[in-house]
Amino acid sequence: MTVPGRRSSTFIRLLRSGFTDPSAAARLLDSDALAAVRADPVLLDALGATADPDLALRGLVRLAEAQPDGKLPGLLDTLVSAKPLRDRLLGVLGASEALADHLARHPLDWLGLVTYEAADLHPGLPEFERCLADAHDPVALRVSYRRCLMSIAARDVCGTIDVAQTAAELADLATATLRAALRIASAAAPEDAAICRLAVIAMGKCGGNELNYVSDVDVIFVGDAAAGSANGGSAGDGADEAKALQAATRLASHLMRICSETTVEGTIWPVDANLRPEGRNGPLVRTLASHLAYYQRWAKTWEFQALLKARAWAKTWEFQALLKARAVAGDASLGSEYIDAISPLVWQAAERENFVADVQKMRRRVVDNIPAAHVDRELKLGPGGLRDVEFAVQLLQLVHGRSDATLHSGTTLDALHALAAGGYVGRADAAQLHDAYRFLRTMEHRIQLYRLRRTHLVPEDENDLRRLGRSMGLRTEPVAELHKAWRRHASVVRRLHEKLFYRPLLDAVAQLTPGETRLSPRAAGQRLEALGYADPASALRHLEALASGVTRKAAIQRTLLPVMLGWFADSADPDAGLLNFRKVSDALGKTPWYLRLLRDEGAAAENLARVLSAGRLAPDLLMRAPEAVALLGDPEGLQPRTHEALQQEVLAAVGRAENPETAVAAARGVRRRELFRTAAADIIGSYGTEDSPAEEDHGALVDRVGGAVSDLTAATIAGALRAAVQSHYGDTLPTRFAVIGVGRFGGHELGYGSDADVLFVHEPREGVDEQEAAKAAQTVIAEMRRLLQLPTADPPLLIDADLRPEGRSGPLVRTLASYAAYYRRWSLTWESQALLRAEPVAGEEELGRRFIELIDPLRYPAEGLGEDAVREIRRLKARMESERLPRGADPTLHTKLGRGGLSDVEWTVQLMQMRHAWAEPGLRTTRTREALAAAHAAGLIPTDEAQILDEAWVLATRVRNAVMLVRGRAGDTFPSEARELAAVGRYLGYAEGTVGELLDDYRRITRRARAVVEELFYGG
Repeated sequence: MTVPGRRSSTFIRLLRSGFTDPSAAARLLDSDALAAVRADPVLLDALGATADPDLALRGLVRLAEAQPDGKLPGLLDTLVSAKPLRDRLLGVLGASEALADHLARHPLDWLGLVTYEAADLHPGLPEFERCLADAHDPVALRVSYRRCLMSIAARDVCGTIDVAQTAAELADLATATLRAALRIASAAAPEDAAICRLAVIAMGKCGGNELNYVSDVDVIFVGDAAAGSANGGSAGDGADEAKALQAATRLASHLMRICSETTVEGTIWPVDANLRPEGRNGPLVRTLASHLAYYQRWAKTWEFQALLKARAWAKTWEFQALLKARAVAGDASLGSEYIDAISPLVWQAAERENFVADVQKMRRRVVDNIPAAHVDRELKLGPGGLRDVEFAVQLLQLVHGRSDATLHSGTTLDALHALAAGGYVGRADAAQLHDAYRFLRTMEHRIQLYRLRRTHLVPEDENDLRRLGRSMGLRTEPVAELHKAWRRHASVVRRLHEKLFYRPLLDAVAQLTPGETRLSPRAAGQRLEALGYADPASALRHLEALASGVTRKAAIQRTLLPVMLGWFADSADPDAGLLNFRKVSDALGKTPWYLRLLRDEGAAAENLARVLSAGRLAPDLLMRAPEAVALLGDPEGLQPRTHEALQQEVLAAVGRAENPETAVAAARGVRRRELFRTAAADIIGSYGTEDSPAEEDHGALVDRVGGAVSDLTAATIAGALRAAVQSHYGDTLPTRFAVIGVGRFGGHELGYGSDADVLFVHEPREGVDEQEAAKAAQTVIAEMRRLLQLPTADPPLLIDADLRPEGRSGPLVRTLASYAAYYRRWSLTWESQALLRAEPVAGEEELGRRFIELIDPLRYPAEGLGEDAVREIRRLKARMESERLPRGADPTLHTKLGRGGLSDVEWTVQLMQMRHAWAEPGLRTTRTREALAAAHAAGLIPTDEAQILDEAWVLATRVRNAVMLVRGRAGDTFPSEARELAAVGRYLGYAEGTVGELLDDYRRITRRARAVVEELFYGG
């Protein structure tokens, strides 16, 4: 028994040696298996040097206890006397629970770590093939594979090899394993092996000689008839080729099972052939001619990238640009023929028609498929992760490798070095990215090594993090140091990911760094083209104007532009974004706050880039008052202002003006600024930013735009009314006067290009002659319309009063009594329907309120509409559908009058309001979506049908808004010009190259809505 004082001393020593459970460690050291060495201080020090001393000691005891009779002394003697063996063995046991399990099952495999010869320190493919040579069945192959894997892990954790060498050795071991598996499969079916040639092409990380400890091994199979198998030595006719391909397919399938299936010794890794032409739907084995025919005719850009370096996980190809293929097993001649034939096609991929669109889709970081709880732990696909580095390097290889063979490298780090040497990447940037990538790959290796499981998630458990940190040499505060280093390197990757593309472009035009190899103008143009710039020559001129020189302004621009260019490239029109940025910078470049705002306020620069490249409307509004850029840096700057605040500002500006023209110019200036605020918020909410995802509630976006533009229009009209009255009548107009918004205006649903539909009502003041009052009202209306349409830099506001009684044939303005008399005697059903969205927007509040009291019985008739009125509404709607749709317009894509569009939904909702609002107060609203929700709440429309109508109305409204944002003028149909249509798609959340999906979705959604309309409007 150990005396208490001695035990206490041991406990403290174990604690100082890094054991987290000294009591358990003491019990293990006291076990019979370690009796001969428990007092040896060298052993305890060696255990303390491992990543996880507790894990290492448990594994050592298990290994010792599993030794056959007579073998334990040899293990213990070697352990205490041979430092290389001790470091290797304990290093493995302290880093990998899975390899400790292997040693417990195969207790003599530790002997493979004893030798310390030069060839053992850096084995290559021949050494691994010799290690696997005696494996003649899948179980033996697994045991031999684990033995080889253990030797790699030992060199890795002891620092004998670095992360790049580790990855290369793992790829060599995978190559030897594929060859052994094919040998076993061929031995099991010698008749198949005799009649075919089969080449195995490694893809992805295996093909690029940078494999992980646990990774799918991606392959492509190429087959042919064996020489001499038919007609005296030829490759065979069609029948022989078919038989040969069948045989090759059986061999390939068996090879995959040998590696992938689970046996008593577990599995090796999955062999994934889904990168083959047509993926899972294509044949497993093709001839070389068949491969070439497919790639020359059908292949997409990502498949050419896959040929260069295929993905590590078939379902995540969109996260990567994949860059190398390598013949590794089977018929070497056929494999070489395949590589020779495919390589020219690979390096011509950047010249293909859809390359830019494909690249833009792949450039967008796709993290939506990562569970929210995992994003911050994702080492591979998360922001600042391994995929960012690999994609950046691989894209630059594709762009510039067509004219520079030095970039045809297999591994990420070698390719990065070649890019820096050729001037395609800045040397300092390449060095930082190199260090970050090595650190992240080392983390990935050590995480996978622990249990030999395929994962890219940083663990959450404190003990796991401690072991991980210690395995990477962080010993003082391993968990804290690990998190700090990881975040630092991830931050470097995030910062350089875009800069890597664009910094050399600035060097090319501004010649910033003496002695640095620069991009040639041709190479700079190629890069800009690859990133979506249609006019690279103009883009380079803009860059030169912005970034050249030694001024402070140019220096800040050089800091901003690498990131700004990336955001522009993420839009449908990068050229317009860059041009608009130059214009804004020219206008504001001398102000002290502009560049400081973009540099110091993180959101401002990205927000500006999104706004400038999303279409014409927002940049046009900004160019008229560039100081509105300040809104983009204020966290509250994009929030819509209240109607009260807007009206107060407008009326105050009008009150200070010297004449009506100046007054309304001030009001229109407020309108311009607020339109920009609304458009900017809409664009940013629709596109999203790096820190804030796109708004998922599209209905909320539509409501915000409609409410903001309607409030702004009401405030502008109120200002124009005040200016008109002051210019002709001073403080008091001879008649009470109110403006009633109708249509989208009254419904708070105005779009960017909507006119203001209104009714005018007045009531003579006491003692004022009715003719005088009417003349005053007419004068004020004419002056308002004149002022709001004066030619200025600000967008005009058109007032449309055609919905008044008798339409254009009726008087422009009526007294309240005249409205009452008309509606009592002459009102038509369509006029009552038009009043459903009537709401006072400006002028005398009391008069507006009394107008609403007058019309409520008309729009919400007691007991609802009669059958005659319902038939009249349906007849009018049918006539409108047949007569008002513009000639040549596609009825499936017209947002207002087309099938399932705005008119369909609104007339259906309005019919329900006129039939049921007398009994359902919730239906007494001017807003379409509110009325639809109230109808659903009242049980007038089922949930599914209400959702279908709402979805169609929101989508059609967003399309109209998008068209105005993109084109700068209103429209009810999708643009015909490709880039404008793509920009509409981007606003609506569709990636580059998916415009067809957008149109299909629009037709599908509106078709469903039309079916509901047919049932509720025409059939109900």
